[in-house]
Amino acid sequence: MEKQSNLLGLHQLLTLEVSNSNKLIDLLGFVSFTDNLLVENQLEKVGNTSFVFENGSFTIAYCLKESHICIHTWPEINTLTMDVYLCNYSQDNSNRVRSIAKDFIAYFEANIVKQIEVER
Repeated sequence: MEKQSNLLGLHQLLTLEVSNSNKLIDLLGFVSFTDNLLVENQLEKVGNTSFVFENGSFTIAYCLKESHICIHTWPEINTLTMDVYLCNYSQDNSNRVRSIAKDFIAYFEANIVKQIEVER
């Protein structure tokens, strides 16, 4: 099989600064927002796992049929890191990755510290 240049998909890596750290300790709010975002984007959740630290910060990984979404929050420095990766096996999901990243930036009302886009 000949390798297609975009078959493996697009991966966005984000470091965001948030002025209101309350969302950085609100795992349930994040899960609700993300679950709705997955439905809106017709993405299939295989599962997710999370951990809440003593200070309320959290880490969560969503395993998707199409790949994954992961986040780690640091309320003590008003920062989060996140990655959004979707493969392009059944269709080109590149614009979907970009749209989802924008939706998370808006959800957190965040400023972009670093945003890296990797074509896999």
